[in-house]
Amino acid sequence: MRKFKMITALFLCVGILCVFCSCQTPAGRTAGQVLDDGTITTKVKAKLFDDPVVSGFSISVKTFQGEVTLTGGVNSKKTKDKAGQLARGTAGVRKVHNLIKIK
Repeated sequence: MRKFKMITALFLCVGILCVFCSCQTPAGRTAGQVLDDGTITTKVKAKLFDDPVVSGFSISVKTFQGEVTLTGGVNSKKTKDKAGQLARGTAGVRKVHNLIKIK
């Protein structure tokens, strides 16, 4: 009887572990993938804020599966191009969609 309870408890623990390990978002992404995108977004924003040309305040950064989308408005094409270049140079970025508008 005791052995039966131990085996049942073991299977229950394994089952619960499997459920938690396979959790995904509605888009089918794991928590690790979402966290990776958040890290990429933070790194890109930091680069934009640190750059004297871009100064990142008017640029929004969104990341999904390693693809970064830049939106917002800047004063020149040079600033727009520099923002795209900084995003492309960030570790983990697979592709950049530079949708920044020039005012």
